Amino acid sequence: MNVCVNYNDKRWKKYDIDFEKIANMVVGKKYADAEVSITLTDDAEIHALNKMYRNIDKPTNVLSFELGDDVLLGDIYISLDTVLREADDAHISVAAHTAHMVVHGMFHLLGYDHLTDAQARVMESKEIKVLKKLGIKNPYADEEDTFVWWKYLVLAVFGGLASFGFAPFNLWWLTLLSVAGAYWLLCSGAGRVGFWRAWWRAVPFGAMYAISMFWWSLHSIYVVPELARQFAVWTVPGLIGIGLVGAIIFTIPFVLTSCIYIKSGAKPILFAGAWTSVLWLREWLFTGFPWNPIANIAMPYSLIANSMSVFGALGLTFVVIGLIASVVQMLCDRKNVVLRWVFLFFVLLLGGGIIGAHNNIKLSNLGDGDVRVRVVQPATTQEKKISLSRVDALNQAKNRVQYLTELAGDVSNVDFVVYPETSYPFVLLRDDVVPIAASLHKNIAIGATVYDDGRVYNSLVMAGADGAIADVYNKSHLVPFGEYGPIKFVPAPANLTAGDGARVMSVAGDDARKFVFAPAVCYEIIFSDAVVKQSGVDAIINITNDTWFGKTPGTYQHLDMVRRAAIESGVPVIRANYSGVSAFVGADGKIISQLPVGEIGILNGTVRGAHMTLYRMLGRDAWMFIIFLVAFFAGFIAYRADKE
Repeated sequence: MNVCVNYNDKRWKKYDIDFEKIANMVVGKKYADAEVSITLTDDAEIHALNKMYRNIDKPTNVLSFELGDDVLLGDIYISLDTVLREADDAHISVAAHTAHMVVHGMFHLLGYDHLTDAQARVMESKEIKVLKKLGIKNPYADEEDTFVWWKYLVLAVFGGLASFGFAPFNLWWLTLLSVAGAYWLLCSGAGRVGFWRAWWRAVPFGAMYAISMFWWSLHSIYVVPELARQFAVWTVPGLIGIGLVGAIIFTIPFVLTSCIYIKSGAKPILFAGAWTSVLWLREWLFTGFPWNPIANIAMPYSLIANSMSVFGALGLTFVVIGLIASVVQMLCDRKNVVLRWVFLFFVLLLGGGIIGAHNNIKLSNLGDGDVRVRVVQPATTQEKKISLSRVDALNQAKNRVQYLTELAGDVSNVDFVVYPETSYPFVLLRDDVVPIAASLHKNIAIGATVYDDGRVYNSLVMAGADGAIADVYNKSHLVPFGEYGPIKFVPAPANLTAGDGARVMSVAGDDARKFVFAPAVCYEIIFSDAVVKQSGVDAIINITNDTWFGKTPGTYQHLDMVRRAAIESGVPVIRANYSGVSAFVGADGKIISQLPVGEIGILNGTVRGAHMTLYRMLGRDAWMFIIFLVAFFAGFIAYRADKE
């Protein structure tokens, strides 16, 4: 095949490139008598051609003009300015990138295109084969040798630092920078990566993010010496297990964004949608563990946090992650289509802040609530609660009943007394009497182990002023590896039965005022919209026992999850924590009053401001569907814009 090379820009002549050889590698002997023209130009000329023939007002790397003739195949224009920039960005030679442009242009002249993903896969595979014969590596995949060892180390550091945006550190900017850095290293490139390579690269971030986020869960092994002797051997395997789960779960957004064929303008949308989907799916794995959504880094900032009353933690996570990814992609690509997403996510964040301000103003104008509630915080160490001697255990249990009764103090000026999870030292049957309630002559809610029909439950028990059990709520979201064993060969300290799910309970005050509440035992409250859905609820009562986690980050993060639940549902929370922090939390997520970790005492308060939020009205899954739709249409717009 005859190749006519025109040097419209003389700078091209210093590059020793055999254009005829490259072009003939594409067509082979089939087009031996054909002709093609290759014009080597600059950005100014190719910009003018691009605007004239494609109505795109910017330069590009290569343009092909097919004539539809088997002899006169057509014309190819290549801009040196763009080739120089792209070769520098990709860390490849100008000759190698120019060869790719020639091959790409030749296949266009032969009728191939990349308007759809299917067309792109066919055309790219043919280009890759020709370039391989020329000794040039696949331009559509990141260079394997450029992802060197230090990048894995940096990603591991980013994963560890990303956890510091949550309580008790609240270094939100560190989480943003860490996720941005990981996205830049893994997703911002122009090429795509094979699935396994993409996963392996993301593993350091996912594993270290999980370990630094959840290491505190293993602190429980060492709280009681007797348990420590049995379970300490599982510490290292536990950390490895946490890392492996993180390497699967938290790598998903990076892997999908890296290995799916998608234009760079749509990458931030895919990344944000994938990250939010992972959070949504975490509601079910091993009964679910959706701990610390990215939205929680906003908890110290009430205006932004209260945007969750509209679109929940799922929506705020989508906005924050989308803003991070779009800013990084804009800095890397400088494309207008990405700037649109920066603007979109910023407007959503700003709109959420305005909604948050309205929520705060509305709640600040309300008076005190009617029903007076007392929370009791025993703060007894777990070691003192456990005894291996049957006689000693019985004596301890009797003494603890007396202690809990006395600790409540004079209850004449309150309507209702709440004790934390696992407070009552005896196993209860449905027809038992709770002597604490009878001694206080008050309605109480108390955490207890309940035996019913051959099954054992972790329960919130309502007892009347006469001590008779009025109602029982059984915890439905059990803690995996703690309250039950999802994997048979890994031991669990307990083997409890799950309850039937969310419901409401009620109690009458001293003046017969009815107080309606939604019960939540321990970490059930971290499940988005799983505690309360209906209207007419005055509060959520969350009883828990964080003694196992001491003053580790888990204790304070649990409190932030309670605050998030209050905002999403628009319902204040009465929190009774055995070791602290016990608290009264407003419907805007603000802590009204609290007892710190390790402090023995009582906390009095009232609740007010319960209202129906848009998030509670629509529900978690409906909001996830809305996020899917937004991500789909935004991604489609980005895809179309990249084609222009």
